[in-house]
Amino acid sequence: MVLAYATIAIALFFAMNIGASGAAATMGPVYGSGALKKKSIALLIAGAGALAGAAIGGGEVVKTVGEGIIPSNVFSLEVALVILISATLTLFLANVIGIPLSTSEVTIGSVVGVGIAFQALNVNNVLFIVSFWLIVPVTAFVICFISGKVILKLEKKWPQLTGQGKWKKYLALLLIITGFIEAFSAGMNNVANAVGPVVGAGLMDQSAGVIIGGIFVAAGAVLFGGKVLETNGKKIISFSLLQGTAVSGTGGGLVIIASIFGIPVPLTQATTSGIVGIGCAQNGFQLWQKGLIRKIIKVWVVSPVISLVMSYSLIHVFLHPNPYMVVLILAIIIATAGTLSLYKSGKPEQESVQH
Repeated sequence: MVLAYATIAIALFFAMNIGASGAAATMGPVYGSGALKKKSIALLIAGAGALAGAAIGGGEVVKTVGEGIIPSNVFSLEVALVILISATLTLFLANVIGIPLSTSEVTIGSVVGVGIAFQALNVNNVLFIVSFWLIVPVTAFVICFISGKVILKLEKKWPQLTGQGKWKKYLALLLIITGFIEAFSAGMNNVANAVGPVVGAGLMDQSAGVIIGGIFVAAGAVLFGGKVLETNGKKIISFSLLQGTAVSGTGGGLVIIASIFGIPVPLTQATTSGIVGIGCAQNGFQLWQKGLIRKIIKVWVVSPVISLVMSYSLIHVFLHPNPYMVVLILAIIIATAGTLSLYKSGKPEQESVQH
């Protein structure tokens, strides 16, 4: 009984972190552009959007995380706890190091690690999900690139569309609406990351899971999302209100479509790709965008792999003790870290030789 309560507590804590980092970030363009000047109102809208998204459409993604990747008979209480600990610990370590990871990818990676450990994995579903992790950002880039070109022409023809005069309040309202849609998509897709394992283990039924998870995602956004909102607002590239609307609307729309089909996808990467698309339409393919794309690819690869290794290791340490496998995993980690360290230390020497 204590283990069950502990698992639910970790899931709900994870949900609050998702709200604080994910849902709150959806209001970054709104707050940063000045469309909403009060941080508290922006956070309340983010929380309301996330809760509405979870309650209305979170069930399909919960079903995928809870039973679409590994069989339901594998999803015991202990397995759910391993998945949640792996995902939470991976995100915590990433935050300490300063690496931004996707909650969707981290959670799916944890579930896949368990599936590999038990040799019970729905490979077709995993490949289908992973393909969307590539399709969604690419689609977001293309849509925003085309939208960016159209917006530039419109703003050149009608300068008032840049947010001048009486048009400003209408454009600001449009941006707030798309920000709400993006928060809605975050709740619709990301609540499954927290409650999917709990539902899969039979600790909650699906309908209760999405509502309770949605409440805690919303609470996390409202109570702890202020710092993320402030950071995102200040880091926004100088886009017009229409350009910001294109980014938020595209990211939110694509994630909602994926959620309808039960596919967990990274909202952050969709939004970031949209920003790159708008930036390319406005300024061409600049060096900062090349760096941003490299960052997206690193996050795309690193997020699920770290959590996969974490959950796989925990299964072999606690549930199916296998010291040989644990030693092998540690050896691979040490070898990888050592190789990277040697590579980094070798680069300055090469540069000094060249100079």
